Amino acid sequence: MFNKILVANRGEIAVRIIRACREMGIQTVAVYSEADRNALHVDLADEAVCIGPAKAKHSYLNEENIISATVLTKAEAIHPGFGFLAENSKFAEMCRECHIAFIGPDPEVIETMGDKARARQIMLEAGIPVVPGVNGGLKNYAHAAQIAEELGYPVMIKAAAGGGGRGIRIVKSRDELQIAYDTARSEAGAAFGDDTVYMEKYLEEPRHIEFQILADHYGHIIHLGERDCSIQRRNQKVIEEAPSVILSPELRTEIGNAAVLAAKAVGYKNAGTVEFLVDKKGAFYFMEMNTRIQVEHPVTEMVTGLDIVQEQIKIAAGQRLNLTQEDIKLKGHAIECRINAENPALGFKPSPGKVSVLLWPGGNGVRLDSALYHGYEIPPLYDSMLAKLIAWGANRDEALAKMQRALSELVIEGIDTNIDFLFQILNNDNYIDGHFDTSFVLKELNLK
Repeated sequence: MFNKILVANRGEIAVRIIRACREMGIQTVAVYSEADRNALHVDLADEAVCIGPAKAKHSYLNEENIISATVLTKAEAIHPGFGFLAENSKFAEMCRECHIAFIGPDPEVIETMGDKARARQIMLEAGIPVVPGVNGGLKNYAHAAQIAEELGYPVMIKAAAGGGGRGIRIVKSRDELQIAYDTARSEAGAAFGDDTVYMEKYLEEPRHIEFQILADHYGHIIHLGERDCSIQRRNQKVIEEAPSVILSPELRTEIGNAAVLAAKAVGYKNAGTVEFLVDKKGAFYFMEMNTRIQVEHPVTEMVTGLDIVQEQIKIAAGQRLNLTQEDIKLKGHAIECRINAENPALGFKPSPGKVSVLLWPGGNGVRLDSALYHGYEIPPLYDSMLAKLIAWGANRDEALAKMQRALSELVIEGIDTNIDFLFQILNNDNYIDGHFDTSFVLKELNLK
C-alpha cells in the first residue's frame, strides 16, 4: 500500500480523497493555487504545496508543477479526482514515465475512451448497443447534412473529445443544422482543443442511466449497480439517485453485464462509469465511458456500503478486488443534490463571494460532502459546486422525505445558491412519482 498520496484537485473532492486516505493510514499532500491558500483541503492534508497562480491553467492544470510537487514531497501516487487532469492521458503518461502511480486507468484507455466517436466504434465491435449514428467524426457540413437525413431528425451533434455536457447541440430540423454544426465545433475546440464532432440520432425523453464499475489489474471486473442521472439542465446533472426506479432486476442485470463487457473491451482498470440512455420501451444504448471517479459516486456508496475512493487506491496499489458480483447487494435508496453557488433567477449566474452564515443539516441517513466553511471566500475562477447533499432511506419515499427535510435545514448566506431550485424539483409531483426523463427541467420548470 502507498505511504503518501498527492491529491491533484481542490474543493469537496480533494477533501473526500484526503478523508479516505486518512482512514487508510495514508499521508496526503494537497496542492493549491494562490487563490486557494485558505481552502479546507489545504488544512486537512498532512502537507501542502502551492503550484501556481489563481487561474487553473497555471495551477491545477499545470502538469509539470504537479509532478514536481509529487517528487518534492516523495509521494508515490497521484489521485486526480474529477475534472482538471483526471481524464488527461498525457498527464497519466507523465506519471507512468516518472514512476508515479496514477490512481485511474492506463493512459491508453483514457485516450481511447476520451474519443467518444472511437469509443462508440469499440462498443459496436463488442456487441454493445449504441445510439444510431455516424461511426467517426463528421468531415464537413455536407457530411453532417447527409447523415442527418439518413438518421432522421431530431439528431444530436456531439464533441468527439467531449464530456460534461460541452460541445453538444440538439438539431430538430435542417434549418437549424448549419448553426448547430458550427457552434458545436467552435465550443468543442475551445473546451477540448479538438473541434471534431460526430452525430447520433436524438432519443427523445430518455433516462440517463450509468453503471459504476470496479476493475483490478488481474482482469476481474464488477459493477456496483446503477445511478439515475436524468435530472439535468443543459446536459449538466442536478440530482442523482440510486437505484433507478425504471430498472427491473432483469434489466439491471442486462445493462450491468453490458457495462462490464464495455470495460473488458478496453482493458479497463480502476473505477469508472459506463453511461447509457434508456428509452421508454426499456431499450438501452451505450453513450460514453467516464474514466474517473464521478461527482455522484456517494449515492452508490450509500446503497452498497462500499468506499469507492478507497477501492480506487487499493486497485492502483496492485491489490486484487476481494468482491464478486454476487457480493454486491443494493440496500435502500439514495438521492444526491448538487448545491451550487449560482442564481437560477438570473440564468444560473455564478455567485462567488464570502459565506457569512453556514448551517449544515444532519440526522440519520444524511451525508454532506463539502469543502465549505463559515467565512470562506468562494473564488470566481472555478466550478460553482459548493457541496453534495446525500440522503439515504430504506426506500425511495423515505430517502426523498429525508432529502426534503435536510435541504430545508441547509442555510448558506452571503451568496446566491440553487437551494430553492432544488426544492422545486423535489416537490414536483412527477419527480415524486418517478415520472421524469432528461427533459424534466425544461418541460416541468420551463428553465433552459
